[in-house]
Amino acid sequence: WRGLIRFLHSLGAIFSFVSKDAVAKVQIMENHCCGEQREQYVSLQSMVEYELANGLVDVQQRSGRPDSGCRTVLRLHRALRWLQLFLEGLRTGREDSRTSVICTDSYNASLAAYHPWVVRKAATVAFCTLPSRNAFLEIMNVGTPEEAVAMLGEALPYICDVYGITQELFARHKLLDLP
Repeated sequence: WRGLIRFLHSLGAIFSFVSKDAVAKVQIMENHCCGEQREQYVSLQSMVEYELANGLVDVQQRSGRPDSGCRTVLRLHRALRWLQLFLEGLRTGREDSRTSVICTDSYNASLAAYHPWVVRKAATVAFCTLPSRNAFLEIMNVGTPEEAVAMLGEALPYICDVYGITQELFARHKLLDLP
């Protein structure tokens, strides 16, 4: 997540709403990993088992307790899905593809369902300020657009693996719809 946050920061202010939220959630997870129960947070699987066994995750309503690791990871997981879809759209898009459309489509297929109307509208308007696909690929600062596309081709399988592992674990434990 730290690497993805650095990447989001490098893309400019338009992605600051995502990166700020991710930074806050990563900090929550780091607190869990360094806290009194740190041995329970050595893996995603151990965290899920520990929090469920100890009633730290309320699957019916959001409790007054600090954010659980499961709830926090779920929020990061949803953001990862948006990023995965967006980067895949950039990678496979045509040279004349509009980045704003790729980003909006990715958002609508992932995060939009979890945001209120005003946030969805603000995000959609913000996406309209994105540069063209090739300019965006150059902003990624990994070389030419072709080199950026190649780098995305190498990075996306790892993002897909992380997403898939988390999706399967959370689905198995019925945690995908935590409030």
